[in-house]
Amino acid sequence: MSDGPHVVVIVDDHALFAQGLALLLESRAGETFQVAGFATAGEDAVALVGKHRAGIAIIDLALPPLGGVETIRRVKAAYPCTRVLALSGTEDLSLAAAALRAGADGYLAKSADPEVLVAPLLALVAGVRVVRAELLEALLAAADRTADGLVERLGPRDIELWTLLARGLETAEIARPMLVSERTAKRMIASLLHKLGVANRIEAAALAGRCGLLDGADGLR
Repeated sequence: MSDGPHVVVIVDDHALFAQGLALLLESRAGETFQVAGFATAGEDAVALVGKHRAGIAIIDLALPPLGGVETIRRVKAAYPCTRVLALSGTEDLSLAAAALRAGADGYLAKSADPEVLVAPLLALVAGVRVVRAELLEALLAAADRTADGLVERLGPRDIELWTLLARGLETAEIARPMLVSERTAKRMIASLLHKLGVANRIEAAALAGRCGLLDGADGLR
């Protein structure tokens, strides 16, 4: 991103909140951030970002009917370099995790002091992800609870597939030791990701590490 001013757009179905947020940014950091536009519906977010070439999008997670998570996913798909700060009126851990998985670069509760908003935005501009320490700890604890007993619930075939996947092998490389076609391997991988409750191979590998599945993995090569 450029040194500034950084173009910001706000997507929130509460117009008064969005306007108050804009006034705060302009009064506290008007030389650094320029609020260029607003939208009250997630369906308009991608066009809004494109119209103003926004470097930052502040997106409320409670956006009927599309939803904030899907809005974030569409914005990041269309404009991957745009930094997204997700805001939520709740402390719902699953919603926070979903927002981060969808591509949000930061997450803040609306209950946070508005006066501290400038610092997180500056962090996003610098390429740093923003998640409050207590929320990060809660997310990690939830992930650990999810991992507990997961290995025991999977069959030997799933464990073998998960181990190969976590080692970073491509689909064709996985298919050979599993004695299946590449097409079948793709279906098996998709099914495994669903069972693990993860969105992609990277998350599957991280979960494998937390479960100790990669301990002594060199011996599997």
